[in-house]
Amino acid sequence: MMLGLLLARAGVEVTVLEKHRDFLRDFRGDTVHPSTLRLLDELGLGESFAKLSAGRLEQMRIRIGDTTLVLADFRRIPGPHKYIAMVPQWDFLDLLATAANTEPTFTLRMNCTVTDLLRDATGRVTGVRYSDEGNTVHELTAGLTIGCDGRWSSVRRAAGLRGATYDLPMDVWQVRIPKADNARDSEVFGRFGHGRAAVTMDRGEYYQTAYLIEKGTDAARRNEGIAAFRSELADLFGWSEDQVSDLRSWDEVPLLKTDMMRLYRWYDSGVLCIGDAAHTMSPVGGAGINLAVQDAVAAARILSRPLRQGRVDNEDLARVQRRRTLAVKITQRSQHNEHEMLIRPALNGTLDEHRLPAPLRALRHIPPLRGLTAYLGGIGLRPEHAPAFARPRAVR
Repeated sequence: MMLGLLLARAGVEVTVLEKHRDFLRDFRGDTVHPSTLRLLDELGLGESFAKLSAGRLEQMRIRIGDTTLVLADFRRIPGPHKYIAMVPQWDFLDLLATAANTEPTFTLRMNCTVTDLLRDATGRVTGVRYSDEGNTVHELTAGLTIGCDGRWSSVRRAAGLRGATYDLPMDVWQVRIPKADNARDSEVFGRFGHGRAAVTMDRGEYYQTAYLIEKGTDAARRNEGIAAFRSELADLFGWSEDQVSDLRSWDEVPLLKTDMMRLYRWYDSGVLCIGDAAHTMSPVGGAGINLAVQDAVAAARILSRPLRQGRVDNEDLARVQRRRTLAVKITQRSQHNEHEMLIRPALNGTLDEHRLPAPLRALRHIPPLRGLTAYLGGIGLRPEHAPAFARPRAVR
């Protein structure tokens, strides 16, 4: 959606295909980082975003045993947005779609599922084949096809693009738990240690909770029964039996199978992947959605001119990958370090408040380091700014 908006503002004819009828889906990336908030300001969308119902996260806190640690303090970073905005992803997407639909060269088609890529006699990708709500098959030709379709990308698979995969120690159960009347608003907090790990986010009337399990143990854990899981949640977060009592069935506990991947090459002739389609991220830190937005900005800036001129070659696509690769590598390395320092020991029972890793001890005793971790997580390496052609005149 971001890429479609930016390219349309550049005067490029662009069509976005969305396979669902709307954007209403739970347990998606709902954290909008300071780098993205600044970008929205540059696009003239900051005031509209500010009207959305959103919480503000100023610190990332976790508890290990009886010890509470601040992992990142966003109040210490530069710029006007010293927080992470927690807003339902569907509201964010609706905002972008509303802005994009005012551009004459933008088209959004819902209920359209891409099933294959079109190619010419030379093998160059020339568009997509897709089915609509009635299962009627259509073909859409394009000078460039961009896969923004996430960790299980159909475009990536059809293009035959391959990458390196990285081991993750966990899968994730995702649940909603009602809030207690005296619960603090807009808080994100984690609980780690003694073989358990979970992170929960205050979403107004309920907690959106990610409960981490050792990878590959989903079936065995479910055999223990839903009552055992309710008891673990209540004990871990101090929730009452009434709060967890609505969790009656495993049907209410969807599983996210996590993985982390990075394509060797993000493109082929006529096709490019960005976001999770090019570099699947761990759910740690909510980095995926914000890196994808940064990819979109870089792609729009680099590709708008060749698209207007009617021909995009492989060197243009390679420039997008070169621009974004270092930021992706650094973020994935940071996520890997967090997995090994925090998540894996928490799940195997070797993490407790008496055996804190050195980086956590440093964060505990040197507060300025919390500003550094907030900057790296909230703004990151090589943040992208809106191209001049995409900015309203008032903010150029």
